[in-house]
Formats: sequence, C-alpha cells, structure tokens
Amino acid sequence: MRRVACAIPLLAACAFAQKELPPGLYAVFNTSVGTITARLYEKDTPIAVQTFVGLAMGTTAWMDPETRKMVKRPLYDNITFHRIIPGVMIQSGDPTGKGTHNCGFTIRDEILPGLRFDQAGRLAVANTGSPDSGGCQFFITDGGMSQWNGKYTIFGVVVAGQDVVSKIAHAPARDEKPIDPVKLLSVTIDRHGPEPKARKKK
Repeated sequence: MRRVACAIPLLAACAFAQKELPPGLYAVFNTSVGTITARLYEKDTPIAVQTFVGLAMGTTAWMDPETRKMVKRPLYDNITFHRIIPGVMIQSGDPTGKGTHNCGFTIRDEILPGLRFDQAGRLAVANTGSPDSGGCQFFITDGGMSQWNGKYTIFGVVVAGQDVVSKIAHAPARDEKPIDPVKLLSVTIDRHGPEPKARKKK
C-alpha cells in the first residue's frame, strides 16, 4: 500500500499521519485545499472498502470514459469534487467531472443499522437512488443527514480534516456544481497496526 509522503507543503498533514492512530485502514484524500483523513470500516463494509481501495490503488478495473475500455490505474488521481452542498456534503469519484460517468460496474449495498448519518464526516458510496447501484463515486458529509439513513452505504468516517470538507462544501457553486472545482489530487491508502485476523470459516 502507498504511504503518506511528508513534503513541506503537507507538514500539518504529515504531523497528524505520524501520530499514533488506532489500528486500522485509512484513506488520505490529498486535495488542492488541504488533506482529509478517514478511517475505513473494512470489517463492517468489506465490499465498499475493497472496491474503494482497489480504485484508489489501481488494482480494480474501471471504465475509461474516453476509450470505453476497462483499465487498471488509480481512478482518484487529479479529478475534482464535482458536486457540493454547503452544510450537507461533497462528492467526487467521476473522472469526467460531470457526475454521470458509468464506471463499468456496480456493487451491493452494505447498509447497517449501526452506521448512521448522525454527524459530519461520514464517507459513503454515492448511488442513483436504486438499490445496489453504487460504484466508484463517493461523498463525505458536512453535517448530520438523518434522512439518508438506510439509503447509502457508509464505509468510513473522517478523523482529521473535517474543516477541509467544510471549506470545499462552501465554495462558490451554481446548482450544486462548483464554479471553480477543488481538485482531488490523489487518495493514499495507509494501514496503521497489523492486518486484521481473517475470520475462521465455520
């Protein structure tokens, strides 16, 4: 897995990365306005987490919007947050920046009663509104959204950089489309502590 690289412009993020974090799998969203770190719920929502990690690292195939062929390369490098709603959420994961891209596959919902939109910083799979229609797009909440409970798979939570989420969400926009979209430069996957033990088959 790729690790956080400490460069001068990212000293604050690196200082956090070097702190002792609880064991687990983390995603570091490197954006043009700052860094967001989220802990991934790999035990609770394994399908969503494995798909997201694979797309971030380039090991899961997705459809190139130009060639219409399945490719294996990091999807979340140098794209934008194409949809924002102040106090609600920011959304990314579409290489075209339009929000309509078909990434070539869908995944099954993993909606659990214990994972709720009761606070800001929930990382979730975006979908079309139909069951099992999520794929490569995701969103991060900027506030509590209880009306979304049971509608989207929550697969992580922000542990640092919620102020960056809010900054992106409050950028000038027209009809939820940012006028000058913030760039998602890359997503780094970082594990703290040992790999979780595999569950024994019955």
